[in-house]
Amino acid sequence: MSYQHKYVDGTNIHFPLGKVVCIGRNYAEHAKELDNPVPTEPLLFIKPGSCVVALEGGFAIPTERGSVHYEAEIAVLIGKPLSTKPSREEVLDAISGFAPALDLTLRDKQAELKAKGLPWEIAKSFDGAAVIAPFVVGSTFPDVTDIGIRLTINGEVRQDGNSAIMLNPIIPMIQYMAGCFSLQAGDVILTGTPAGVGPLNVGDELVLELPGVSRFESSVR
Repeated sequence: MSYQHKYVDGTNIHFPLGKVVCIGRNYAEHAKELDNPVPTEPLLFIKPGSCVVALEGGFAIPTERGSVHYEAEIAVLIGKPLSTKPSREEVLDAISGFAPALDLTLRDKQAELKAKGLPWEIAKSFDGAAVIAPFVVGSTFPDVTDIGIRLTINGEVRQDGNSAIMLNPIIPMIQYMAGCFSLQAGDVILTGTPAGVGPLNVGDELVLELPGVSRFESSVR
């Protein structure tokens, strides 16, 4: 079954899945754990909509392609078009929802590509590389500078972050993105991952949550 945006109550969202716009190294401790320099400006990359799968019911990983790392992130669903220096008010009005998500990475392949100075798409855009849970409506968070994200694997908390410690906060981040390329209704923003990333294994049991707001159980097939 193909992916469909939906809210936590099961209601389908009327606009279609678009592209997934991601920001790399948006938490200083995550950049440090991978021995990466902290960017001086937002580091953007795009995943195609074809790589998105639902968190519910479990998801598969391509174990034959080397180590697959999890990166828990706050996902922002765009509900109205944005382009060319939108105001803060316009960005807030365009946010349709928030959800916990996983940005999956073929870490061995990424390291190989980075060592050669090549793009990362093969490591970031494979089928199933973006795992997204149902959304809560945007108005759930009156303060987008205080949104938690937590990932627990096999009963152990692996990642526990908050938008308060992002290097590029959510609203300025989306303003920057919209200045680079138009955002459309149905696009998803992945806002970066806190420290604690690591490999996934078949059989892992996961809990992915926006603490106090939404919580989802899943597993790796």
